[in-house]
Amino acid sequence: MRRTAALVAVLAAGALLMAALNSGTHHGHLDPRSADPTGSRAVAELLKERGVTTRVVTTAREAADATGPGTTLLVTDPDRLGSSQRSVIRSAMDLSGGRTVLLAPGGHSLTDLSPGVRTEGSADTDDLAPACSLPAATSAGRAGTGGDLRYGTTLPGATACYPSGGHPTLLVLPSATTGGDTVLLGSATILLNESLAEEGNASLALQLLGTRSDLVWYMPSLADSDPVTGSDEDKSLLELVPAGWSWALLQLLVAAVLAALWRARRLGPLVTERLPVAVRASEATEGRARLYRKAGARDRAATVLRAASRERLAALLGVPQTRAHEPTALVPAVSARLPGGQRDLTALLFGTTPSDDAALVALADHLDALEREVRTS
Repeated sequence: MRRTAALVAVLAAGALLMAALNSGTHHGHLDPRSADPTGSRAVAELLKERGVTTRVVTTAREAADATGPGTTLLVTDPDRLGSSQRSVIRSAMDLSGGRTVLLAPGGHSLTDLSPGVRTEGSADTDDLAPACSLPAATSAGRAGTGGDLRYGTTLPGATACYPSGGHPTLLVLPSATTGGDTVLLGSATILLNESLAEEGNASLALQLLGTRSDLVWYMPSLADSDPVTGSDEDKSLLELVPAGWSWALLQLLVAAVLAALWRARRLGPLVTERLPVAVRASEATEGRARLYRKAGARDRAATVLRAASRERLAALLGVPQTRAHEPTALVPAVSARLPGGQRDLTALLFGTTPSDDAALVALADHLDALEREVRTS
């Protein structure tokens, strides 16, 4: 038991150490510094190669101050923003003359950030076709814009792309300032490291975020969060656990299972025990016969006698055991083996239940005589 506890402790310490060492290299969902599957370092590196500078900000005021005609503002979680933060971002969108990209904005934020746009439920398909004239979409082709929100609008000048069920998952809206526009993207899939290489995701992401030389990557902090919609109360316990610690818990579970298997009782083959007495076959037969007689089960006794005789006769005559209980197969074979006149073998081997005990005894005698005659013929 001590060795088991020591082994579990060592494995737990190792798992926790690995989680602690790895936790510093992960920056979370949609973070351009993160190489996690759900991070966005890959798209940031591709933009860097094309001369686009990415700047990460965590407050609405920083984001608004950094915007201008030569910038693209990416808001990774618009629904997290409080009302004052939405107002600041809306002012920057109207005055900057640049591009603003809103990732999966819902009804909570659309009222302030994109009046005149409404959500139309979720898209059933992940990868969708452009079905629009937007150059970025037509050159990218199919992309993973589905799987989350769809939008609807009657605003003039809006470009609707990647429809699902008649509603677009990507909207491009002209801004109040000349040269500016707003992009509503219903899903963040095209920006994730794990899906960037699929379909036309990389092409679409680079064209949406790389039209200006500077990219302001706004990841709202808790200070900018709405007290209701941005709180951690909406998240499950597993979502609140950092990625490194979830791996540590998984390793602990595996270690516990292995320890349980190691210490479990090993069940070998059954141990045969000697019987206290040896019961002769004749005694067992007599005992069963007495039980049949006591229960008045002449039908059952006759069935057992006939079935046993048929099987023995089939073995003697070369009839397959699978057909030993078929009159058409067994009776002709028995008749061919017996010399003399015709006999009613069907009634003997497949007949009805004897009417009384005497008839049952006579049946047993006739079956025994038939077997002897076949053996000696």
